[in-house]
Amino acid sequence: MKYCPNCASLLTIKIPDDDSRERHVCESCGSIHYQNPRNVVGSIPIYDNQVLLCRRAIEPRHGYWTLPAGFMELGESTSDGAARETLEEAGAHVDIGPLYSLLNVPHAEQVHLFYLAKMHSPEFSAGQESLEVALFDEASIPWDELAFPTVKQTLEWFFADRAAGILDGEFPVRSRDVLPSEKI
Repeated sequence: MKYCPNCASLLTIKIPDDDSRERHVCESCGSIHYQNPRNVVGSIPIYDNQVLLCRRAIEPRHGYWTLPAGFMELGESTSDGAARETLEEAGAHVDIGPLYSLLNVPHAEQVHLFYLAKMHSPEFSAGQESLEVALFDEASIPWDELAFPTVKQTLEWFFADRAAGILDGEFPVRSRDVLPSEKI
């Protein structure tokens, strides 16, 4: 950020009074512009013991598989955003269940939230951001072609919890930080 979106003056980077971090500050109008992490919301769409994945038609990671997810929009809840992204990317109508995983990705300035989701039917179609969409059981997941560490981690937790019978009852929300060095 170089110019103030309020008055178009040049911004300076400094620690404002009563703060402890450097911020973009407008010396002209006094506005402080905070930069905060972006929320990525998505789902684990489940139909008949299979998970629905999308092959990405956009960068980053074009051609790789992912859970349907994207940036949360203003005015929506995280669960509403997860349902919207599932419909937009995978053409699937889902009932959003509980939050399943929360992964902090500080180096990308993001927080990823994935919800368990039950598909209404096996009907789905690739949206504009997907090359194709398909249902996978655990054995057929294209593990070497997953787009992001957060997706891989969420799927590993999901299949481990399902094998242990945890998803049939109460289960904890899975959470951890993803390091910059983690690659698929």
